[in-house]
Amino acid sequence: MLSYMTAGESHGKALIALINGVPAGLALSEDFISLQLQERQKGYGRGGRMQIETDSAELISGVRKGITIGSPISILIKNRDFRIDEAPEIYIPRPGHADLAGALKYGHKDIRNVLERASARETAARVAAGAVAKAILSEFGIKVFGYVLSIGSAKTNRIYALKDIKAISASVVRCPDINAEKKMKQVIDAATANKDTLGGVFEIRAVNVPAGLGSYAQWNTRLDGALAGALMSIQGVKGVEIGAGFRAASLFGSKHHDAILAFSKGKITRKSNNAGGLEGGLSNGSEIVVRAAMKPIATLYNPLASVDLRTKKKAKASIERSDICAVPAACVVGESVVAFELATALLSKCGGDSMAEVKRNFEAYLNAVKAL
Repeated sequence: MLSYMTAGESHGKALIALINGVPAGLALSEDFISLQLQERQKGYGRGGRMQIETDSAELISGVRKGITIGSPISILIKNRDFRIDEAPEIYIPRPGHADLAGALKYGHKDIRNVLERASARETAARVAAGAVAKAILSEFGIKVFGYVLSIGSAKTNRIYALKDIKAISASVVRCPDINAEKKMKQVIDAATANKDTLGGVFEIRAVNVPAGLGSYAQWNTRLDGALAGALMSIQGVKGVEIGAGFRAASLFGSKHHDAILAFSKGKITRKSNNAGGLEGGLSNGSEIVVRAAMKPIATLYNPLASVDLRTKKKAKASIERSDICAVPAACVVGESVVAFELATALLSKCGGDSMAEVKRNFEAYLNAVKAL
């Protein structure tokens, strides 16, 4: 079964992604993974850390001559800003961060022991794991991409497609809508001037996903649950919706459910996609559409009220070098975690020890669907 873990601290020597269950025979390069890491580093409103780091991937196991060999894949991402032992101790927690709850849970007096791991810097390793998943999905024509719908009060009403990927990447806010991009930059500038932070909403889409990935048989095999959980696990994400999401709650069933217009040779035609490509815990053959809402970043340069854990007296929250807005970066992380869950579901359905075996199983499944 496909799975991954990450390790490493924000200012430690490096971050590591360890991926298990990747079939042998998959073409995988450091350059491909590094390109994904560079996408994560972009974005208007990023802080000084991104000016220091130049993330690149080093494959240290599981790949030989550019091809996976079936053993665990480990990816190393070195931190240039390596100063964990010299970094100052912190005793005043930031509201909205893991600082206080983490210190209470693990018995830490120095909150740095919490924030070093709770930091969103960890997501670089998730993007590396997601790049491996994207490489797997690409072999089956499945593509995952995302874009920003809103930052603060600035929004776009446009929906983007696979053909827009280059334009999305070229936008400093991952939103090719020129007017919306201008407004997003303006609200970020205003937040910067006010020593404040901003959140927003991003959308992830996956195309060419076959029907039948996931399962209704058990709660923990439902693909919608896996996707929602993966997105909610991203630092700062506070809300997730699929398809019409919360809007569905205000609709009559006759207006929400996606009428089936035709089914022929495995191809399903529907009138709409309010379900976001997922019904009953399974992919239904339509485009997967998921959205995530990210809260404003917890570190404020005009800090909120807090308490010094040593004296228990009132104090201003601590300040760590941080972003003003990281929604575009979170969108890239969103692509990665969605890709990983889809690759996991695909291998669960059509798995094998080698890519050749997986492809045979995949084709056999598609042919069986066409024969229905």
